[in-house]
Amino acid sequence: MTRRRTPGSREEDAWLSDEQLDRVAPAESEPFQGPVPTRMISNGEYMPYPQTRQQKQVEERVKELADHASRKLGITRREFLQGTGALAASFLAMNQVYGKEFFKVNREEMFDHSAREEFAPPSHLFVFDDQTHIVRSSMNSPNALRAIAQGPGAASFDAGFDSNPFNGSAGNPAGYDELGNPWTPWNPDQLHPDYPANPGPPTTVGGEFHLGQYIRRLFLESQTSVAVISNANLGLFSPAGATPGNHNISESLQAEILTGWQTSQARDYINALAGSPRALAHGQLYPGVGNLNDPMFGDYTRWQIENMQPDSWKGYNVANAAKLDNDPDSLMMRWRLDDEDVAYPMYEIIAGVDKRYLKEHPGFFNICIHKGLSANLTFPGGPNDSPNYGNPDDMVKVATDWPQFNFVIYHSCFRPAFFALQAFQDIQNEPGAMAPTTLTDSDGHTVPNIRWTTQLAQIAGGKYVAGAEPTSTSPSSPRRLKNIYAELGTTMASVIVTFPTVWAHMIGQLLHYMGDDNIVYGSDSIWYGGPQWQIEALWRSQIPEDIAERWNYPQLTKAAKRKILGLNSAELYRIWPAAAKYRQGDIPNYASDPALQPGGRMDEILRGVGYPTPVVPVDDNFTKTRKDHGHHYGHSNTRFGWMRVRR
Repeated sequence: MTRRRTPGSREEDAWLSDEQLDRVAPAESEPFQGPVPTRMISNGEYMPYPQTRQQKQVEERVKELADHASRKLGITRREFLQGTGALAASFLAMNQVYGKEFFKVNREEMFDHSAREEFAPPSHLFVFDDQTHIVRSSMNSPNALRAIAQGPGAASFDAGFDSNPFNGSAGNPAGYDELGNPWTPWNPDQLHPDYPANPGPPTTVGGEFHLGQYIRRLFLESQTSVAVISNANLGLFSPAGATPGNHNISESLQAEILTGWQTSQARDYINALAGSPRALAHGQLYPGVGNLNDPMFGDYTRWQIENMQPDSWKGYNVANAAKLDNDPDSLMMRWRLDDEDVAYPMYEIIAGVDKRYLKEHPGFFNICIHKGLSANLTFPGGPNDSPNYGNPDDMVKVATDWPQFNFVIYHSCFRPAFFALQAFQDIQNEPGAMAPTTLTDSDGHTVPNIRWTTQLAQIAGGKYVAGAEPTSTSPSSPRRLKNIYAELGTTMASVIVTFPTVWAHMIGQLLHYMGDDNIVYGSDSIWYGGPQWQIEALWRSQIPEDIAERWNYPQLTKAAKRKILGLNSAELYRIWPAAAKYRQGDIPNYASDPALQPGGRMDEILRGVGYPTPVVPVDDNFTKTRKDHGHHYGHSNTRFGWMRVRR
């Protein structure tokens, strides 16, 4: 007999059978609504897995802590769970259940907000965010990166994401994180499932990925002192029905989420608003002979220097961004950093800049390269396991040949694409692990093989042995390469809460091989909302003693955290590392600025083609560059969907 389903009800919308519906209940009926989910929640498209033993233990411990704290505070448990003390209770519970001190947290934080001072980031902390993103206002599509971080809920479902977009796809194995969930919100305290919208209003001020919200989340809601605004080549993407790749730079720029010129305009706008240097801008790397002779721009690298004054550079080997010839009908290709014919002529132009330019932009020799987050077919021996898709086989040669450059490797070369189950399986040597699960360096020291990241760390530390990664073509690294830096954008965000064991090994290996001087913090915001939660998580995190002792990892000290969160990048960009120097100016009034309103100057720039028109190409002579200065409220922890109540 068919069960009657009310038209428009969630039962009618669910794909669960009547038998399955008898075994679940609405998620909002769960009597315990904590800040960190303690059971799997389904949107009705799949049968939720029963609550795991560890999830149950975490839930019971949070309940005990919440009951104790609420009685002491004279409030209800629900009120306590809506406040900041509940997150402290969750950190305490996870540490106790896992049996490892992954997070530094004080029990008194549950009762007294001022008790956070012992383990929370200090108010005067200098934070330099080495990787942030803005989406041009002409683009306002739902984004999978926001969905994976936000977890299941109205914001993700309304944006068309009914399940974790990277769990079991893009080359990732399917399964559960260390919390026992297939889709855990990364920051439920600030980026909870029902707010903010994905992508938000299609306006320059209000869109969640646009300039207005970027200003709000970076400079008003977080401790960020200085941020680098980054960008991405169109060659990363293959729009539906389009031929992969681009024929020329202008074709690429018109479809990019943010072009280099728009990046520089956003930088100048923010700094003028603040009255101090809060933002820096990336130029874009487009190598190859064809990009030295682009039909619109001429030498595009020089055009950027003259028209944008980039503070540093951003490149994607995985992008179709290298024009190998002058044929207007040929497509751009992927490339590798150590290609003498393709990449080196571009480096020569950057290295030959007038020294007077370096005084104004001292981070100009910072070459920031996206490597990692490329799981698809990049398994050991896979067809895409190459530098063109993100592995570090090209690092020894390029870092040796160009010692004047700092190669800042974004995402620390972490191979899994946004869901770190494969790395966890490899570390634990569990079913599904990929051989070899360990990597031995030239000193005979063996560590778990976090694919690509471990190899990068050993290369930078001068300890990589050729053939240790059997399918790698990298030569040995016989000496320390001090001009290689590991950047933490997205990599840290994707593992620090959901796969804390992976984070402990990753930061431990980076510290062991590269040292705390060569690791830099980046949040990759605003894909994942504001960055304050990442600052907080990094400052509180530590490597459990048993992991550090077994694998000979250094401890993640406060001094190391200060370097990673800001001091190292301050040195790379030669800026003053004092938080007080970076003023707010008129930033709090950004929303009323006419420049961001429809038809305003910045609104038009961010809705335009991505470069000034008409374009004046550079000539063959490198002209002299111009100087162009021209209280937290409680929230609902309610989750919607289906939870398993009967087996």
